[in-house]
Amino acid sequence: MVFTTLFHHVDMDWMREAYRRTRKNGAVGVDGQDGEAFAADLEGNLRRLLDAAKSGTYRAPPVRRVHIPKGDGSQTRPIGIPTFGDKVLQRAVAMLLEAVYEQDFLDCSHGFRPGRSAHGALDAMRDGLLSLGGAWVLEVDLRSSSTRWGTTIFETC
Repeated sequence: MVFTTLFHHVDMDWMREAYRRTRKNGAVGVDGQDGEAFAADLEGNLRRLLDAAKSGTYRAPPVRRVHIPKGDGSQTRPIGIPTFGDKVLQRAVAMLLEAVYEQDFLDCSHGFRPGRSAHGALDAMRDGLLSLGGAWVLEVDLRSSSTRWGTTIFETC
């Protein structure tokens, strides 16, 4: 079986729920539109997003690039801020993919899952290490002039 799209499962009620779950007071994207402005024509905005997504014509607008301070404030890291409409559509897609794939994830998987957090991942890692009675934890932090990679290798399942 080949999936080409799952968007036939998404309707206006789905989009309204995606809007409800989207944070309204976040930073604005390149269009300057916040949650309040989006809500001024909520049904029209949701209909346009849904129609564009279903027809395959949706193209995400550029993100607004900002630099935020890292831990000690001596360095910054870039982040991209999407438009509010794009945030709503991303939420709708995430809801759809969660409904399909959440049942297949292992209990030890924590990344970007509903009801999971970085604290839960750390708890699982601690519990896994304690149950092994000793193990190696390897953390690698490679840096170049333009790129930084960091990874921690640990598997609890």
